[in-house]
Amino acid sequence: MPDLSLHNIEEIALDIKRQEITFSHLLDDLIDHVCCDVEYEMQKGLSFGDAYSRVKAKMGSRRRIKEIQEETLYAVDSKYRKMKNTMKISGIAGTILFGFATLFKIQHWPMAGPMLSLGAFILAFIFMPSALGVLWKETHNSKKLFLFVSGFVTGMLFIFGTLFKIQHWPQAGIILSLSVLFAIFFFIPSLVLNRLADPENRPKKPIYLLGAAGSILYVAGTLFKIQHWPLASLFMILALIILFIVVLPWYTWQTWKDDSHISSAFIFMIIGSLLIIVPGALINLNLRNMYNEGYYPHLVKEERLFEVSLSNNKSLLTRYHDSLCYSEMELLHAKTMNTLNFLDALENKMVRAAEGNSGNSSVNADPLPQTADRFEIRNTLLKDPFNKVPARELLLPGCSVRNELNNVFAEYMNYAISLNPDKDPDRFRGLLDPSIYLPAGPAPQSDLTLMSALHTLDILKNNILAVESHLLNNIAKH
Repeated sequence: MPDLSLHNIEEIALDIKRQEITFSHLLDDLIDHVCCDVEYEMQKGLSFGDAYSRVKAKMGSRRRIKEIQEETLYAVDSKYRKMKNTMKISGIAGTILFGFATLFKIQHWPMAGPMLSLGAFILAFIFMPSALGVLWKETHNSKKLFLFVSGFVTGMLFIFGTLFKIQHWPQAGIILSLSVLFAIFFFIPSLVLNRLADPENRPKKPIYLLGAAGSILYVAGTLFKIQHWPLASLFMILALIILFIVVLPWYTWQTWKDDSHISSAFIFMIIGSLLIIVPGALINLNLRNMYNEGYYPHLVKEERLFEVSLSNNKSLLTRYHDSLCYSEMELLHAKTMNTLNFLDALENKMVRAAEGNSGNSSVNADPLPQTADRFEIRNTLLKDPFNKVPARELLLPGCSVRNELNNVFAEYMNYAISLNPDKDPDRFRGLLDPSIYLPAGPAPQSDLTLMSALHTLDILKNNILAVESHLLNNIAKH
């Protein structure tokens, strides 16, 4: 019977030890079992290399040795069994709740929020800790502890960041940003280092490093796109080029170039790649449109309301052109138009600031053609509707333009109160107080975008016309 050399036994033992077998006596038993199988194959006249390859083929993937330990632990360790069952049940339950909550949220059905919150709680506080415990129980590898912990923190922050973002709760951006920072600076680097620690993976070092760079760019680009920060599209395009034009073909060739059959791992890798690239493409293509579509209809409705209200007020003014009260009505209308012109000029300034700062060509396309009465903003021509600079510089409390806006509205409101018979100082405050519609403090609304600011100013315009209509009718009656 052929005997294995010490070098052969060491090679087999090293391969099995790489599978992180931690259960007592199981390591020695597995080494002994594999050595016996190899010797049995060598009796048939095979060399050690051919015999060992055949034994590994009979065992299946390298993962099979790890599965033997997991099955042994599950059979004899009650704590491990409870943790694994908890991990399975909580993972399935949390995912199902998250899935149904997403459906309910899209359909605007009730209970979406509670299901989403419960699913996030289960995944973050039950699934993630139990998964961390299972991984540690199976490996006891202190070198992987940082990888597990960084993955745990990244996953928990991502779950809660997603929950807060969907629910429109405060600090969602901060939580998502922290999850991305943990992924970029801790989880992805530790994952790559862990893969490169395996000698068999060292020939693929350039692939793993490029894959890590692409993953970091993709994660950062996704966050930038969700937060409407600049350079998001650039990051995502570079990431997709690196991952799917360079890394994926290179890794596929390196791993399966000698295989004569299609591996299940290859199929899962292709499916997983599609699950990354398709949502990424949809986010890149549709997120801006989805955001805009939430504002464009509202802006159009506000503009239509403005046109109708202004036309009605002018008709009322024309009707009383020969009356004794016309001069008073004309003075009111003049003050109204001055206030509206101020808001038009402010919108003009905001759009010019956004388009000019971004360097887009839409300024040349002139999204602000001037009509007979006012500037008309072509919202669909705006190239940077997410720009936060104009609102930050012009509308936040403390800005000189905001102070001027407050003064203009205060003057108009005082004049309107003086014309109203009851002289109630709070009569028009709900319509003509800018602090009700625009940020009242410096911090919470510092991320106000151009689109939402334009929408708010259009609301204020219609409020002014509503007040004017009320006052014109009062003057006409008296």
